[in-house]
Amino acid sequence: MKNKYYNLEVNNNIANLYIYGDITSWPWLESDVSAYMLSSQLENLTNVDILNVYINSYGGEVAEGIAIYNALKRFSGLVKTYADGFVCSIASVIFMAGHERIVNRSSALLIHNAWTYGQGDANALRKVADDLDVINDLGIKAYMEHINISQDELQEMLDKETWLNSEKALEYGFATSIEENNKSSKVNQSYKDKVIHKILNQSEDDEGDSNDSDSSTTQSGITSVTISIEDGELKVVTNDIIEDNNSTEDDDVNNTDSEDNTNDTSDEYNGDESNKDDEKNKSSEKLKQKLLNVFKEE
Repeated sequence: MKNKYYNLEVNNNIANLYIYGDITSWPWLESDVSAYMLSSQLENLTNVDILNVYINSYGGEVAEGIAIYNALKRFSGLVKTYADGFVCSIASVIFMAGHERIVNRSSALLIHNAWTYGQGDANALRKVADDLDVINDLGIKAYMEHINISQDELQEMLDKETWLNSEKALEYGFATSIEENNKSSKVNQSYKDKVIHKILNQSEDDEGDSNDSDSSTTQSGITSVTISIEDGELKVVTNDIIEDNNSTEDDDVNNTDSEDNTNDTSDEYNGDESNKDDEKNKSSEKLKQKLLNVFKEE
């Protein structure tokens, strides 16, 4: 959007409106939004079925906000409003124009009574207060069209200047849904667990690898895997990933052999251990490479 916080984008039959600034009749800044600016662009929308309105605003002038609210209500298509950050004051009234009103988990609404300033004698100031009651009622009507609490309860919240998180906004009816950003309803406790799980489920690859090794030795599982980043480089350390799976039947046969079999030389013994170490190192390297590949894919 090139440093512009207020923008209207159209893609086929969907339009995206971003209200990321103050609501004002004097738009000095690029982030300021006026009813005239917005309404004139909405009138030019043709063949648009869905209007997404993304809001992040501290609010502004009531008159401008009410005009924007009514302009969105007049829109012929489906209006979906999104609370992208803070939706405060008159911006929360604009938010209520959506047929669907979606809040993010990390967004919030602020509702309060209308503010103003005045001067004059006691009679003039009393009139200012009476006028504020009328203006305040405009926002109340917009809220009451959708919320599920009583007007007295709403008025109490307005008097207290109430912040509403996503859960409260949904509970009271200000919002129709909460947007979930996670792809899964369950949060992964460890990215390492996710990677190892993916490796262990590559059964076809594991089966292919086992054909390259000695038939008496197979990869039985992972006892310990350490994944870390050192000096910007991914390090994978594996331990005890090879287990000797020689059958117990072979052990029984060896036990029935003559005592001459106990005279195996230490060189032969060391040779067997060396072979096992070689197999372990090969499998360890294969597993490390798989882990590295998975991280690259992710």
